[in-house]
Amino acid sequence: MNLEETIIILLEEKKYNEIKNLLIESNVFDIAEILNDIDEANMLLLFRLLPKDLATEVFSEVDSDMQSYIINSITDSEIKYIIDKLFIDDTVDLIEELPANIVKIVLKNISQEKRKIINQFLIYPEDSAGSIMTIEFLDLKKEMSVAQSIDRIKKIGVNKETVNECYVISKSRRLEGVVTLKDIVLSDNSFLISKIMEEDVLSVHTSEDIADIAYMFKKYDVLSMPVVDNESRLVGIITIDDIIDVIEEETSEDIEKMAAIMPLDESYMKASVFSLAKKRMVWLLLLMITATISQAILKNNENFLSQFVVLTAFIPMLMGAGGNAGSQASTLIIRGIALNEIELSDFLVIIFKEARVALLSGLVLAIVNFIKLYLIENISFEVSLTVSLSLICTILVAKLAGGSLPLLAKILKIDPALMAAPLITTILDAVTVLIYLSIAKLLLGF
Repeated sequence: MNLEETIIILLEEKKYNEIKNLLIESNVFDIAEILNDIDEANMLLLFRLLPKDLATEVFSEVDSDMQSYIINSITDSEIKYIIDKLFIDDTVDLIEELPANIVKIVLKNISQEKRKIINQFLIYPEDSAGSIMTIEFLDLKKEMSVAQSIDRIKKIGVNKETVNECYVISKSRRLEGVVTLKDIVLSDNSFLISKIMEEDVLSVHTSEDIADIAYMFKKYDVLSMPVVDNESRLVGIITIDDIIDVIEEETSEDIEKMAAIMPLDESYMKASVFSLAKKRMVWLLLLMITATISQAILKNNENFLSQFVVLTAFIPMLMGAGGNAGSQASTLIIRGIALNEIELSDFLVIIFKEARVALLSGLVLAIVNFIKLYLIENISFEVSLTVSLSLICTILVAKLAGGSLPLLAKILKIDPALMAAPLITTILDAVTVLIYLSIAKLLLGF
């Protein structure tokens, strides 16, 4: 029996002391998951059973709907305690996600000093380093001794988001270096911070895009990164937990775009049928309109197809092969762009590589297809050759389109994820029909 099932049984038996003891011994994230899953009445009861400090940690991990319900249901003094204990970046996230009426309640219980800091965070552009950084970091001076630094860490470290890295700043708050807690603890108490700090500090500007910062975290394998302003003054830090959230959001958004879905603002289970339909309908309508190009091409060639009816049987196969080939190429290129493995300067290299892949793949498919049609199904030589040559040309065009369109999108400042399977497939359907009919007319003498 898992934790949630145990708690539900204890709730039915009204054994609240046992529930409280069980929750105190549980992980914060497990408690938050339970609160997100159960009904609101029991959720609030469980939340009130938590000790204040634990309740604050759990509050920052439950989803925004639960946060709204909690704030609406508890007293002003309880709200004030929670908000005072939250880190600044978590408070900013809270204010950005909650409805306006709930935000008013929150702001009413925030001190003037903290409200001023929050307002500074809110002016940073969305998806910038400044919008996700926290000001709860440890700063030291290079003139401090190791003993003085340890005393400072003990004094103020409990309220900081991380103590693993301590940032060394000047009197004017310019970033001068970084020193790890490990180096401090293992050094002689008389050593000065200037002797053990690392002066070559990796930092980002407040306006830096969070997608680029996420890549830097991966590339340099760091747990936190300092954020500086135009004058190189340390204004905050970004921690790995914030970057994980960024990566999750970016990945979810890319997956939705690649599936021709407008990004959801909420989880699938909480989204209404109308909301889900609305997010999908725009792309479905666009793709349907685009698909009419293929229909128009076929309609304009009715006379030709009526004389060679057998050709129509192979259109779905060719369209499917072209769409799949294009999707393969576009998926790999989009992934490469997202991971910064592919740059715009690689355009010609990619085109040349995809052309060779296409010719090799197309040739193999064409040979297998010709053997199947001509030798096994006894289709005429001309038709078998037409279909096989069309297959080679379709694969070639598809691979080139799949490899180039995401890069062209990036050049035009459009999200490359938009050039994924649905759009590539729809475009290639029309191109495939054109290629097929052109080769057929040439070989069949129409």
